[in-house]
Amino acid sequence: MITKRTFGKTADGREVLAFTLSDGASHITVLNLGGIVQSIVVPDKNGKPTDVVLGYPDVAGYEKNGGYLGALIGRFGNRIGKGKLTIDGTVYDLYCNDRGNHLHGGKEGFNKKIWAHEIEGDELVLTLHSPDGEENYPGNLDVRVAYTFKNGEWKIRYHAVSDKKTAINLTNHAYFNLNGEGDGSILDNELWIDCDEITPTDPTMIPTGGFRAVKGTPFDFNVPKEIGRDIGAADKDLLQGNGYDHCHVLKNKKGEFVTYAVAKSRKTGIKMTCGTDMPAVQFYAGNGLNQQGKGGYYGKRAGFCLETQAIPNNVNVPEYAAKGSSIYGAGEEYEFTATYLFSL
Repeated sequence: MITKRTFGKTADGREVLAFTLSDGASHITVLNLGGIVQSIVVPDKNGKPTDVVLGYPDVAGYEKNGGYLGALIGRFGNRIGKGKLTIDGTVYDLYCNDRGNHLHGGKEGFNKKIWAHEIEGDELVLTLHSPDGEENYPGNLDVRVAYTFKNGEWKIRYHAVSDKKTAINLTNHAYFNLNGEGDGSILDNELWIDCDEITPTDPTMIPTGGFRAVKGTPFDFNVPKEIGRDIGAADKDLLQGNGYDHCHVLKNKKGEFVTYAVAKSRKTGIKMTCGTDMPAVQFYAGNGLNQQGKGGYYGKRAGFCLETQAIPNNVNVPEYAAKGSSIYGAGEEYEFTATYLFSL
């Protein structure tokens, strides 16, 4: 069942709606502002309703604070080095908003847009038209993102198509804390990631080429471990990111759906099993969090993200594009699925 209510208004007077997708004792709340997942409430091992997603109680919180909490990201999730996008010999200079690089769609990405909506049975469908030249990307891009929440599983289905050759790399930026969003730290959340390689970065967090084996490094989550166990290690890539903020290259091919991660809290007993048909996931440990949220203050590492996507900066690195390019021709359909299954 999906219900709708008014969540508030933006500073310029636009109405923001909240949609609640109910699933027995669990529910997820989604805003038409940025497609934001404002809460996911599931029962813990004692039956206590527990909100496992970081967010804000009002529209002003999302407008005033950074961090992209719970939002849909586009046109390009993650980073493009120096904001340089080259398509068929034409260079498009994108807005640089992160250490001289383009991040999460630029100055006003999809996270700041009011999306159109339709309720189709048990599916909430959000749509957005991004005009040719917006953020200097080529092509009129039409985006469709569908959310469902059934049998404990939050599913996202992404679809987009442009009338010109362009770059597309969508994702969702939910921050999870399986202890509960007001707990304050995810360092004791246990995590498994089915991955043998990450993409090393330069000091501005841009993957510029090559792969790094995770075996024997702090990035090895092939045996489940607490997120905090190795986060303070004296590792070059870890130090550059001020903790985990790296692309984990998955073992599947683009278009092949796999379970790629499982996270768990011993405190609540809540487990989250993650799936995708994208070839990579950005694991971010919330190193830059510093804001007041729904359940209290969100400090450093109060939440973690698992952002499924193509490899960052693949538009400038052919060996990354070979694992799944973000360049799509006119009329070529971009589509993928991501799932987060909550259980005990």
